Amino acid sequence: MKKWIIPVLIIVALVVIGFFWSMGIKNGAITQNQAVAKAWGDVNTSYQRRNDLIGNLVKTVEGAANFEKGTLTAVIEARSKATSVQVDPANATPEQLEAFSKAQGGVTSALSRLLVTVENYPDLKSNQNFLKLQDELASTENSIQTSRTRYNESVESYNNYVLKFPNSMFLGNYKEKPYFNAVEGADKPVDVNFNIK
Repeated sequence: MKKWIIPVLIIVALVVIGFFWSMGIKNGAITQNQAVAKAWGDVNTSYQRRNDLIGNLVKTVEGAANFEKGTLTAVIEARSKATSVQVDPANATPEQLEAFSKAQGGVTSALSRLLVTVENYPDLKSNQNFLKLQDELASTENSIQTSRTRYNESVESYNNYVLKFPNSMFLGNYKEKPYFNAVEGADKPVDVNFNIK
């Protein structure tokens, strides 16, 4: 056996091992990226459910006599604005997520005003359709919170994977993804006023 074959075989083996190792890193990044995309899809599904419920809630409230149209208009406009903001999870930027969160925060704020205003309408408060929609909306808000938390967990896992050494050497095309942050003003306590006379 020739002496030069052994070093060549070792070099070829190292190249093959290196190739499969780098492929494993790339495939891991793809898996992590897909997990983030799935988690973002879950966030969108939860927000879509809320938007669908808002349409039914508005129709139910519109049926109540003498209800303030300005409140309903604010809810409808906030919903329309929220559905117009789209984010591509593969290329999401902190600014896009902030705009998305701000639009969704507008919906939350408008819904809160709507539900406070409803307190002045005893007939509406006892309407079974309205009560059911209100319960579903509360459940959906919890689902949104859960989806956002799971999205942030997926982003954390992805970011750790692509930013850690030595993976970062092979994953130059994979950029850090932004997290969902709290809506501006969420750190302030909520002012609850029951208007008891």
